[in-house]
Amino acid sequence: MVNILLADDHAVLRSGLRLLLERQPDLRVIGEASNGAEAIQMCEQLRPDLLILDLSMPGIHGLDALGSIKHSCPNTQILILTMHDDADYLRQALKHGASGYLLKKAADNDLLAAVRAICNGEIYIHSTMTRALLDDLITQQTRPECGDWENLSPREQEVLKLVALGHTAAEIAEKLVLSVKTVETYRARGMEKLGLDSRAALVRFALKKGLISGE
Repeated sequence: MVNILLADDHAVLRSGLRLLLERQPDLRVIGEASNGAEAIQMCEQLRPDLLILDLSMPGIHGLDALGSIKHSCPNTQILILTMHDDADYLRQALKHGASGYLLKKAADNDLLAAVRAICNGEIYIHSTMTRALLDDLITQQTRPECGDWENLSPREQEVLKLVALGHTAAEIAEKLVLSVKTVETYRARGMEKLGLDSRAALVRFALKKGLISGE
């Protein structure tokens, strides 16, 4: 019997994953966590064989939780289940000790295959991410250097960190008590100062600079 812990801040998604997994006679969900701190605590208490972990959760970011869990529970295998189809997130997840990386949009078809592969001692990377990783390696050599983070205002830095973590403009506006239009202005101004043209480029910059990593 493979004991599995689910960590995602969306209860509906956790319920769907539980139903899908527990249809298998040898898979059992032993707990659910709704944020990174809970995931760390429950892993230390329950010692699951497998943790299915989202990256974008309240509080402790998934990458930080991943590193902490692998340190305290080295025998727990971790499958990242995320909406982030960015090669830098994939590289960081593997670096922090993940055994697999699967996109949420492919979970219905590929989750069981990912779980089986990891339980058999394999590394599972969804095919879409394999292509993204190859494309990123090809373009890395010609990617221009970005601007200086220190040139941004504190508010621009705050907004861009939240954007890099996957938050929407509406979520950031609520968190920082700003209007959505103001958040979008800070985002656009900060991106321009850094010379970045997409959220994926911002994620790469943030990971490279250690802005969203716990290391």
